[in-house]
Amino acid sequence: MAMFCPKCGSLLKPKTEKKKKVLACSCGYSTKDLEAAEIKEKIIKEEKELDVVEESNDVLPETDAKCPECGFEKAYYWTQQMRAGDEPETRFLKCKKCKHVWRDYG
Repeated sequence: MAMFCPKCGSLLKPKTEKKKKVLACSCGYSTKDLEAAEIKEKIIKEEKELDVVEESNDVLPETDAKCPECGFEKAYYWTQQMRAGDEPETRFLKCKKCKHVWRDYG
């Protein structure tokens, strides 16, 4: 919090006058003692409630693909650009049963 001059409204700056610290203004106004000038600051922190999700609700499209871990025949899939823009996207699959993730290179 900044303190302003009551005469001209300018910002008061710390200064030493006669071995005492004061807040002074360019118009000539100064406080009596810097220690006497009380500066208060109040920080308000709002607590936000978090929802804990136990299990993810997959909203990815499904496809027929055999899981290499458990052999289940259904999986979610998505694509992601892994290399340069002129290269094809990489397709990832996630087993609906055991949640194993693997890449589809075919």
